[in-house]
Amino acid sequence: MAHATSRGAYRRLAERLDRFPQGAPPSDLLYGILRLLFSEREAGLVAQLPIRPFDAKRAAALWRVSEPEADRVLAGLASRALLLDMETPTGVVYVLPPPMAGFFEFSMMRVRDDIDQKLLSELFYQYITVEDDFILNLFTNGETQLGRTFVNEEALTRGRRPDDAALHVLDYERASEVIGTSEHMGVGACYCRHKMQHVGRACAAPMDICMTFGGTADSLIRHGFARRVDRAEGMDLLAEAYAANLVQFGENVQRDVNFICNCCGCCCEAMIAARRFGMLDPVHTTSFLPRIDTALCNGCGKCVSVCPVEAMTLVSANDPHRPKKKKAALAADICLGCGVCTRVCPTDGLGLEARPERIVTPVDTLHRTVLMAIERGRLQDCIFDNRALFSHRAMAAVLGVILRLPPVKQAMATDQMRSRYLVSILGRVRL
Repeated sequence: MAHATSRGAYRRLAERLDRFPQGAPPSDLLYGILRLLFSEREAGLVAQLPIRPFDAKRAAALWRVSEPEADRVLAGLASRALLLDMETPTGVVYVLPPPMAGFFEFSMMRVRDDIDQKLLSELFYQYITVEDDFILNLFTNGETQLGRTFVNEEALTRGRRPDDAALHVLDYERASEVIGTSEHMGVGACYCRHKMQHVGRACAAPMDICMTFGGTADSLIRHGFARRVDRAEGMDLLAEAYAANLVQFGENVQRDVNFICNCCGCCCEAMIAARRFGMLDPVHTTSFLPRIDTALCNGCGKCVSVCPVEAMTLVSANDPHRPKKKKAALAADICLGCGVCTRVCPTDGLGLEARPERIVTPVDTLHRTVLMAIERGRLQDCIFDNRALFSHRAMAAVLGVILRLPPVKQAMATDQMRSRYLVSILGRVRL
């Protein structure tokens, strides 16, 4: 698979991608993926791009080409969803998204004939689903994860007793709130099911149902990788996902959520990771857990069949008069708290209750990125531009987040940076 004459550019690009907090461990499979998506020249150029948003002038300086030439290359990459282009008051800026959630998914959000999507799917399947390195980096390396579960809003009122206190649900815990407040919303093919379709493993769940929001959606819509939908259609799609017993898995932030996937347990990489590595908390859960009313449970097993992470099981009901009778049981330590199980219970024997402690969600993408970088030992890559140039504006933004962190995580940040400036700033704040 590897070609000695061209691997250098792809190796440099792989190393650049591996500096994202999520990581992308280099391997022959990754080189194969990158070779399908990027030309050798493009790989060498993209390997030089900064982590932060940049414009054509910045890229031209890095690449030592004219600004019109840089603009041409950047526009071409954005047209294939390898970069995101964002309209700002001062002009177009570009962002290199991480592999996931990013250009891996974007490459499969529509049917294309400019790349071999079957071969690409096979490489994705081997690199992400069969091998462990990438998925462990993505979902289990650190306390703060990329994604979180949204509560199934239909489940909030099911199985409620008359004397139950109302569940306290925050706006950002609802997928409907994201849909109702986002300026841009696009829908495209489910990357996971599209990929599994090419390797003969897809299920029958809806395909065109995965959602992007904000600037990411706007860029993907303009380049034909997503279809623009309004809020009414967005709510219809959410209802369709509920009806298909799909789990809403989205960006682990409170504000400006970029994506919500509607996931099945058989195809979705996040759900597969939750089953394989559940004890490592690969996906942030909701702040709720199913409560089983054993007096109503008839042991039918429908909740077991729809649970995407196998947290629901059947055990003996210990009924001396009916020795074969079963009842539902919950493995709370691996439960996502999605509530999908409650909507299929025929006896209303399942409802949601609050976990002992509410799950903490990062405020926004910058907050989450800094937390992930600190925990994974990659904070310097959030602050330094291409490991060379320093930006006071970015430093100020990152420090703004760091200063709001608990003391233990501030100490982790200072250990990684070994910066007298950062130590001094943190020291002054604590005085």
